[in-house]
Amino acid sequence: MKPRDKGCFECWFLIITGLVVVMALSGCTPKEKQTFSEASWEDQVAQTRVSDLYKPHVGEDGRFFAPWMPMPDKSFLDVLWWKLSSKNDYTDEEKTFLPAVLPDTAQRLAQTKGDFILWIGHNTFLVRIDETYWLTDPMFSKRALVPARFTPPALTLEAFNRLVPKANILISHNHYDHLDRATMKKLPADSRVFVPLGLKQMVENMNKTDVQQMDWWEEQDLGNGVRLICLPVQHWSQRITQGRNTTLWASWLLITPKVTVYFGGDSGYFKGFEEFGRRFPGIDYAFMATTAYHPRWFMAYNHMNIPEAVQGFEQLGAKYFIPTQWGTFYLGDEPAGYPGLDLARYIQDKRLDSERFKIMDIGQILAIDPEVTRNQADIE
Repeated sequence: MKPRDKGCFECWFLIITGLVVVMALSGCTPKEKQTFSEASWEDQVAQTRVSDLYKPHVGEDGRFFAPWMPMPDKSFLDVLWWKLSSKNDYTDEEKTFLPAVLPDTAQRLAQTKGDFILWIGHNTFLVRIDETYWLTDPMFSKRALVPARFTPPALTLEAFNRLVPKANILISHNHYDHLDRATMKKLPADSRVFVPLGLKQMVENMNKTDVQQMDWWEEQDLGNGVRLICLPVQHWSQRITQGRNTTLWASWLLITPKVTVYFGGDSGYFKGFEEFGRRFPGIDYAFMATTAYHPRWFMAYNHMNIPEAVQGFEQLGAKYFIPTQWGTFYLGDEPAGYPGLDLARYIQDKRLDSERFKIMDIGQILAIDPEVTRNQADIE
């Protein structure tokens, strides 16, 4: 970049920044912030129709959308206003709270028998059911494009590849904290990868030879009584190399003879949770996103706060709640570890059954409840 070009860029940045500051000081806030309230948001959700979950969700321009409630348009000025007007009014405890990072995960994993769930960090979980491994949104890098980790992954990629013979990989969408190129390229080339529509070629270019893309409500029979279902979520997609909403975003339901697991990906609260619970009764573990929900005026469509995540979990009819995506990156106004603390407080304040909420530490290996597998056997 020539010095003059750089100067022009800096001038425009200062002009735009100044404009946002003037808007803030004059009370000229974005319309969405002016009108947002939790009551009005709940009313918006209540007015959506379950039948719209099944409608076509790609436009003539090739961009995907949520037919039950299209995402509000946010301009560059909205983003700047959020960033420049954010308030950091969290307590010292809330600012510093993080999940523990347990030591010697590789050694413990090598000695673990039976079915389990391991939290590697952020939305990266390793689940073993009947000697089959499932890995969600692999993210082992130090940064998600720009945001840096506050906590390390529980395993190095080298240790993971040494200990896990072959994993089925589930990708929820293309955001950098969920689809990390450096991580994907180092995982075995013959890993079987399931992605939402539009991501097949990109993931194949990440050194993967077995990539299967699926649409919402599409189901695959994987044999031996195992089914994988791609389900809607309320979110969006974009990368530097991929335009906004040109690829789909999704959640996943894994049904096995032993246990049923819902991997929620990223989502705002919507009626899908109630519909999933109705159509697929008997969910055992629900992995629910708890991240980047402040400020609510900016985040409510795409990210659930803690009350919404708990409500979605209850509507799923799941037995256990596992919070995801907290404690690693600073993505919203709230500190990285805040959602874990927020959830613990909510459980206590509402006197919920704490045994149903598995707030894990990084590197924790949670044995899958044998009572769950017994119940599944009874159902079969």
